[in-house]
Amino acid sequence: MNRRRALTAVLALAAGPALLAACGSGAAVEDTAPVGAADGPKINIGPDQHRVRAAKNAKAAALLPARVRATGELRVGVAAESSPPLTFYATDDRTLIGVETDLATLVADALGLRLRLEPLSWENLFVGLDSGKLDAVFSNVTVTEERKEKYDFATYRRDELAVEARKGTAWRVRGAADVAGRTIAVGTATNQEKILLEWSAENVKAGRRPVDIRYYPKTSDTYLALQSGRIDAYFGPNPSVVYHVNTAGRTQSIGRFSGGGDAVQGKIAATTKKGSGLVGAYAAALRAVIADGSYRTVLDRWGLGAEALTTSQINPPGLPRTH
Repeated sequence: MNRRRALTAVLALAAGPALLAACGSGAAVEDTAPVGAADGPKINIGPDQHRVRAAKNAKAAALLPARVRATGELRVGVAAESSPPLTFYATDDRTLIGVETDLATLVADALGLRLRLEPLSWENLFVGLDSGKLDAVFSNVTVTEERKEKYDFATYRRDELAVEARKGTAWRVRGAADVAGRTIAVGTATNQEKILLEWSAENVKAGRRPVDIRYYPKTSDTYLALQSGRIDAYFGPNPSVVYHVNTAGRTQSIGRFSGGGDAVQGKIAATTKKGSGLVGAYAAALRAVIADGSYRTVLDRWGLGAEALTTSQINPPGLPRTH
């Protein structure tokens, strides 16, 4: 499946029967996706993004190493096949769009550099940093204590997870007791799986029913199971939950949690090779766009205002080691 067909499938699933019918009749994918009601505001998923831009910040630019300043460009790695609204392809199947590309654009603007996006697989993002082919990665990278050994971080979003259930439910999830006996889907080897397993064990210890945890190979399978009632909820990354809730209009978020669980508030950050000399410039650029309001405009544009930070931190406490 090529990228355009993959995006079409995601949007068809999100929007429900109306868009499925349009695709079946051979209609082209539109350049906007509905938010909530069909007559509500739209999310622009076309190639002409009218991106939010920022002015150059002389103090931030002055922190750039001479070698980077001389190139005139910022080489940023992004995940090639991430989920909306992080980084994904517009309806032309060529233009990279999403909250991560928008934030990278702001940082490049503030540093007075041209942005060069490099779409790569997850593992090759870090290979690119290690080899010096990339100056930064903007790809929903969570700060962890283990990663801090090799990389420097300038934070730009809260790392949030969310529980998604069918629209209209009065059920809310605030902790372990609220999921006792429930059937919940989660991705394998994720922070949310770790939290869900811990909640299930806590319930058993307290004499409550464990969580019935389900795993599906595809996001589309998860949402079909949710709509059919085979599962009670999906526990996933907040950005993808927000995007699906806003575009489908048939589900709701019923609980939001730090990606670090109770241990630490998780943070998403611009990532660079340790000792590259770039992290100070990134933090200064992010502080500048936070101050001028362009940062918040970008997050609100993609429905992620709740993940906004008040400043950018360099190498804050990260998710603890797992061993």
